[in-house]
Amino acid sequence: MTHFDLLLWDVDGTLLDFKAAEAAAIRALFARYGLGACPDDMLARYSAINQIYWKRLERGELTRPQILVGRFEEFFRREGLDGPDPAAFNEDYQQALGETVVYRDRSLELVAALKGQIPQYAASNGTVVAQEKKLRLSGFDRLLDGVFLSERLGAEKPAREFFDRAFREIGAVDRDRTLIVGDSLTSDILGGNRAGIRTCWYDPTGAPNGTDARPDYVIRDLNQVWEIL
Repeated sequence: MTHFDLLLWDVDGTLLDFKAAEAAAIRALFARYGLGACPDDMLARYSAINQIYWKRLERGELTRPQILVGRFEEFFRREGLDGPDPAAFNEDYQQALGETVVYRDRSLELVAALKGQIPQYAASNGTVVAQEKKLRLSGFDRLLDGVFLSERLGAEKPAREFFDRAFREIGAVDRDRTLIVGDSLTSDILGGNRAGIRTCWYDPTGAPNGTDARPDYVIRDLNQVWEIL
């Protein structure tokens, strides 16, 4: 490891396949609540609403409780689903979300191979309930040197405060030799830019960058991190 002394990993969409967990959790709860089937097009509509709400959290337009419940309020209203209580549904969803573990690009083997060579931390905006469960079930909790969750830090990526508070817990950090790897331009990469650290955008589909975020590196497969490190 010649270029970096510290590695931050995003979790959802980077180390783990969030879309797979999202689909499994929503469909499991539709069955539990007696809501019938949740076909792909309905799931896609929920996912779009969810992404909009999380972007609003990143921009500081809504609080975390507002986005967690508000996304289901809007989804149920649009789909004409009158039965579920959005707050209760969200609580069950957080538990269900952590139950499906699908690795991206052999990420478990990658993090295991890097263990002992460079300190590795998770840096996530996901809820404590969902993230701690999925990190435990995936095995990442035993490989990573620590986990930073915005709900605990009291600041959301991309706010600089998220990183400042995380680095205070780590100790002396050389930001020029710190790298964050994540799939979100507006959360991981913009946050890294604001924090003054190096950034690596995980872009497996080759999507264009239509934002103000400026990644130092772009990779299509997580194992390309080896070349950067």
